[in-house]
Amino acid sequence: MVTLTHDLRGPVNVMKLGTQLILRRLERGDAHLDVVVRMVGAIDRMDSMIQNLLDASRLRAGQSLKFEFEDCYLDQLLQEVVEDLNFTHGERFIVVADAAIKGNCSRKQMRRVIENLATNAVKYGAPDTPITLTLQQTKTHISLTIHNEGTPIASEAQSILFQQFRRTISAEEQTGWGLGLFLTKSIVEAHRGTIEVESAAGEGTSFIVKLPGM
Repeated sequence: MVTLTHDLRGPVNVMKLGTQLILRRLERGDAHLDVVVRMVGAIDRMDSMIQNLLDASRLRAGQSLKFEFEDCYLDQLLQEVVEDLNFTHGERFIVVADAAIKGNCSRKQMRRVIENLATNAVKYGAPDTPITLTLQQTKTHISLTIHNEGTPIASEAQSILFQQFRRTISAEEQTGWGLGLFLTKSIVEAHRGTIEVESAAGEGTSFIVKLPGM
């Protein structure tokens, strides 16, 4: 499985580079622009699914994910990710962040955490409602909360959210293999952090990531 998923990355990367090149050459207002943007989004989702399956296979085989830790400003990383998300999903994201929040992390892997949680908020939240990403630092930890409006996650479903290949009833019609939250939890725990969910009628859903402070 690891070899298969690894080999799939090659042709996907070729498609990704090709569509990005076409996108750069199209001018705003071009009739084909929307089609190419959708193609880029679809390829990004495919690439993410392959990477998730590859990482899940490694974890099941008893291997650990590769992390390169460095000092990084999480507020800047959050803004960068949201700019990319706005390009794909529209201006739905609201960022509330303290300035100069510095942590010791893998930028690549923390980017995946933010992207996974924000994309889930788009997929399962109420359409055309804001998604709020709040980044704060206290004396003891750094917290990232991603909140969306919409139908709450049932309490019995919350217990399986972070399990590998398990999906809630509300997620069955969505694409994916039920790996995103499992891998998100694995990445957060590798950073010596925690992740939890709060969801209730009339209050929406919040995923809360807590990381050690510096």
